[in-house]
Order: sequence, then structure tokens, then C-alpha cells
Amino acid sequence: MRILFQGDSITDADRDRANHARLGIGYPLLVEASLGYIEPGKYEFANRGISGNRVVDLYARIKADIINLKPDVMSILIGVNDVWHELGENPNGVDADKFYKIYSMLIEEVKESLPNIKIIILEPFVLEGCSTMDNWDYFSKEVPKRAAMAKKIAEKYDLVFVPLQEGFDELCKKAPSEYWLGDGVHPTPKGHEYIKEQWLKAFNKL
Repeated sequence: MRILFQGDSITDADRDRANHARLGIGYPLLVEASLGYIEPGKYEFANRGISGNRVVDLYARIKADIINLKPDVMSILIGVNDVWHELGENPNGVDADKFYKIYSMLIEEVKESLPNIKIIILEPFVLEGCSTMDNWDYFSKEVPKRAAMAKKIAEKYDLVFVPLQEGFDELCKKAPSEYWLGDGVHPTPKGHEYIKEQWLKAFNKL
């Protein structure tokens, strides 16, 4: 069974471009460790997350990094850069309506090419941190809009949806936000462990 992880830097997590067997230091590696330990040899893993990607970037590489790989299972975590990239001197974000439109096109084309694929949609999330605090009103308003669209996509195509924001909010009652997301966006090892746990719960529903 081939499992593909797709997304932005949260999924990328410093993966090795020269050796695809090295999945990085994030939740894909933790999933590989858990499933590979439980059932040795049953799974093959691929990580094609790319730092900085928005949904339009993921769609642009749909052929090379999804369809050609022919995964049996794929998870997608995308959305925070669609918000983040709107900030700065040359705004290049993706608004919520376009996010939904492009995400829909992506899912439809993947399902058309790979009709038996199982897809897991992970909710984009954000916390207040060093990379988000100066624009927190914007992040706290816009990221949930992308999250709502991701959930809408999952419902539209009957896919498994993994909520993450509420869980991160609850975790912040146990430890400061930077304990889970170092800068408000990128998970620490503890944050990746939380994502892994939620990922596995979703995988077990397939």
C-alpha cells in the first residue's frame, strides 16, 4: 500500500529531495514509524510536501507529484500559505473562494485518474507566535476560512476530514503555543506528534 503525504512546509519538514526514502522530521516520518512498526513491509511511503506551497502550487504539480506516483492513500495539508502569502510587498495569496475552486479541481482530477484512491483532508491551523503575532487579527480570521473550505471539500467528495485547530487550541491550555508550533505555523516535534495521532485515527477510518 503506497501512502502519499502532500502539502506545504509542515508536511515537507526538511525531507530529503535526493533520497525520497527520507521523509523529513515531521508527522510523515512519525506515521511511517508507527505503521511500519505495527505491520512491517505492508506500506510504502512518499512525501512530496513543498515548503511555501499554496493550493495553486499543489494543483500545478498534480501530475508529477500525485497522479504519476499512483498512491493508494493520500493525505493533504494545505492552506496557511494561501493566507500568509497575501502579506508583504507583493501579495500573492489565494482567497477562500479560489482556494475552494482549485482544491475541488485537484480532487476531481485525482479521483478521475485514480478512482480507487483514498484521500484524507487535514485542516489548516494557526496559533499566535513570532511569525503571526504582528498580523494576528488577519491570520485568526483568514486561516479558519481556508479550514472551512477544506472541510467543505471533504464533505463534497465524501473524504475523511481531520480537524486540527481545536486540538491545538486545547493543547495550548497545557503548554504555551510555541511548545506546539514554534512560530505559530510550523510544528515542533510535539506538534508533529499530535498531527500524527490525528492522522492515524483518520487512516483507521478508511
